[in-house]
Amino acid sequence: MADGHAVAADRTLQLSVPSMDCASCATTVEAAIARAAPAAAPTARPASGTVRVRYDPLEVDRTAIRSAVEAAGYPVTDETTTGTMLAAGRQEVWRSRRAVLTAIAAVGLAVGMLTEWVISPAMGAVPVAEVAYLVATLTGGAVIIRGGLRSVRELTMDIDLLMSIAIVGAWVASLAYGVGLYFEAATLAVLFSIAELLERASMERARGALRALAALVPDEARVETPTGTELRPTASVAVGDRVVVRPGEKLPLDGRVIDGSSAIDQSTITGESVPEAVAPGDAVYAGTLNHTGAITLEVTAPAAESTIAEVTRLVDAAQRGDTAAEQFVDRFAGLYTPVIVAFAAVTMLAGPTLLGVTQSTAIVYGLTLIVLACPCAFVIATPVSVVSSITAAAREGIVITGGVHLETLADATVALFDKTGTVTTGVLSVTDVVGFDGTDPTEVLAVAAAIESDSTHPIARAIWAAGDAAGLQLRAPTAVESTTGVGIAGVVGTERYRIGKPDAFALERPASVTPLDTAAIDGPVERIDRDVVAPLEAAGKTVVLLADAGGPVGAVALADTPRPDAAETIAALGRSGLGTTALLTGDNERAAAAIAAAAGIDTVHAGLLPDEKLALVEAYQADGATVVMFGDGVNDAPALAAADVGVAMGARGTDIAIDAADITLLDDGFAQTGRLRRLAVATRRVIRQNIGAALLVKALLAVGVPFGLVPIWAAVLIGDAGMTIAVTSNALRLRSVS
Repeated sequence: MADGHAVAADRTLQLSVPSMDCASCATTVEAAIARAAPAAAPTARPASGTVRVRYDPLEVDRTAIRSAVEAAGYPVTDETTTGTMLAAGRQEVWRSRRAVLTAIAAVGLAVGMLTEWVISPAMGAVPVAEVAYLVATLTGGAVIIRGGLRSVRELTMDIDLLMSIAIVGAWVASLAYGVGLYFEAATLAVLFSIAELLERASMERARGALRALAALVPDEARVETPTGTELRPTASVAVGDRVVVRPGEKLPLDGRVIDGSSAIDQSTITGESVPEAVAPGDAVYAGTLNHTGAITLEVTAPAAESTIAEVTRLVDAAQRGDTAAEQFVDRFAGLYTPVIVAFAAVTMLAGPTLLGVTQSTAIVYGLTLIVLACPCAFVIATPVSVVSSITAAAREGIVITGGVHLETLADATVALFDKTGTVTTGVLSVTDVVGFDGTDPTEVLAVAAAIESDSTHPIARAIWAAGDAAGLQLRAPTAVESTTGVGIAGVVGTERYRIGKPDAFALERPASVTPLDTAAIDGPVERIDRDVVAPLEAAGKTVVLLADAGGPVGAVALADTPRPDAAETIAALGRSGLGTTALLTGDNERAAAAIAAAAGIDTVHAGLLPDEKLALVEAYQADGATVVMFGDGVNDAPALAAADVGVAMGARGTDIAIDAADITLLDDGFAQTGRLRRLAVATRRVIRQNIGAALLVKALLAVGVPFGLVPIWAAVLIGDAGMTIAVTSNALRLRSVS
C-alpha cells in the first residue's frame, strides 16, 4: 500500500486468435480492445495469430479484453500470461467453413453462367441463372458483407466495405430497375472470397514456421539431482540448475559448460556447419546439437528467454506489418470509396436540378456509379498477374509465396547473402594436401583418412571422403584416441600419428622458449606456420596438421567452397541494378573475406549472431535501400523475414528459413536468379499497366455517367467485364518471360 492505493505491476495477457489473419483484422482487434479498455496496450500479431495486451489489473478487467476481441468477430481459442504463444492448432484453410461456402458460391456462379450463356433463354433458363447467381452471392458474399457492416460500425473505410457496396449495389440496381447485374455481383463475391482464402493460407505458413522454430528445443531436460538425474519439462528448469546432455542430443537450454568437453553444432545459432569445441567455461545455446562427448551445463537463462526463443520473437516481430500491396489497397479504398459514394449520392439527390433529368433517371445514374465503383478489374489486376508469374516460375523450380515479393524484388537495390549453405555449398571438402620434407601428399591423405575413418566430426568425414574419392587403400588404425578441441591420434601400420589443429603442435617448442618468444625463433613448426598454414588460412581455409613421432609430416586444408554459379549470378544481379552486395556470416573475418572475394561480393559483415543480421537488414532499410536477403539457416530466419524480399535456398535450407522467406529456390542454386529478376521486373510492369488501365477506364466512364453518355450496360460490359478480360489477357503474357 502507498498513499492508500494498491500498487500493481503491469501484466501481459496473451490471446490466441487464429481467425485474425490480416493487417486489417489486427487493426480492428486493437481498436476493439482500446475502446473496451482504454488503459490497456494491445499488440495484435497476425503472423502468429496472437494478441498481446499489457494492462494494469487494478484498472482493467482481463475478461473485458477477451470479450472485446470476441465481440469484434474474432473467437479466442486460448489465453495465457506466460511464455510465447502461437495460434492454437493448425487451421485447415481449405476445409474451413468459408472455403466450403466459397466452393458452393463458385458452383452457383458456374451454373448461372452455363444456364444464362449456353442454354437458350427461350427455354426459360434465365430465371434459373438469376437464382444461381443469388446463391453464389449469398454464400460467397455473406462474410464480405458482414465485414463491410463491421467497417461501418468501426467507422473505417476498407476493402470489405468497398466490396460490400459493389455487391449490394449491383443487386439493388438489378431488382429495382431491372438492369441485370446478377452475374457481376456473384463474380465479385467469389473472386474476393478466393483472395481472402489465399491470404489466410499464406499466414498459416508463417505460423507453421514459428511453430517449427520453437520445436527445435527439446521438451525435456535431464537435470542433476542429489540422487542422480531426472527428466523435467524444459519450461520448469530454473537458472542455476545443472543439466546433462549426452552425445547426439540437442541442448534444451542456454547455459555454461561446467563439466566435460565436446564439439557442438551451433548452426541453428551461428549458421556455421563446422562444430565448435567446447570445454568448461564456454557458453552453449538451446537448440544446438551435441556431437562427441557428454557435457554438464549450468543453466543461465530460463526457456522463455533462451537465444532460440529470442530468434522466434524476432521472426514474429519482423513479419508483423503490412505489405506494400496491402498498404496501397487500403489507401486506395480509403479515398476511392468515399469519393465514388459521394459522387453517386450527389447524382441521385441533385440530378434532377443539376442535370435536368427525372428522379428515377438520377437514381439509375447513381447506381451506375456504384457499379463503376466495383473494383473487380482493379482487384484481380494483381492476383491474375501473380498467378501467371508464379506458374511460370514454378515450372523452373522457383516457389514464390506472393506477388508483392516479385514487385519488391524488381525494386531491390541491395542484396545480402548468408555465407554457409547459401553462397557456399555448406559442405566441407579437402582443397589442399601438403607433404613436408619430401613426404608424398598421397601418403599424408591416406594416413589422415585412415585415422579419421571412425570419427563423426565433419572435418574427419571430409578427410575420409577425400581419401575414399581418391581410391586410396586405407589401413585400419589401432589405439585411436580423440581429444576434443585438439585432435585425434592412432597407429597406422607400425607408426603412431596425430592429426589436429596447428595450435596444438605450436605448443611443442623448447622449454626455454616462451609463447612470447616465438617470433624470435625459426624452427620447423614456425616455418610451417609461416609458409604453409598462414597462406592457407588467409584464403579462408581450415588447416589440420599430420605428425608422427618426429613432428609434422604434412597438412590438409579444407574449405566450404563457393557455389559454382555464385560469382556469375551475383555479377548478373549487379548488372540488373542491385547497387550493393554484402556477405552476412557468423564466420571469422578472414574466411568470410576470402569467400566474398571469390564470389564477387562487395562488402563483408562477419562474426554475426541472428539479431545482428537482422539489425544490418534494418540499417540498410533505414538508409532507404530495398533489401533482398538470401539465406538457408535458422539463424537467417529473422533477417529473411525482415528483408523486403527473403530468398531461401530450399534444397538444403531449413524449414524455418523457407517459411520465413518469400521465395524459395528448390534446386538450391542461383542459376534461376537472373530469370527471377527479369520475371519480377515484367510482373511489376504488368501489374502497373493493369491497375492504371482499370482506374483510367473507370474514371472516364464515371465522368461520363452524369451526362448520360454511359448507360449501365456499358459500365458493365466495358468498365467491368471488358477490363477484367483485358487485364487477364495482359497478365497471361508473363508466362512467356524468359
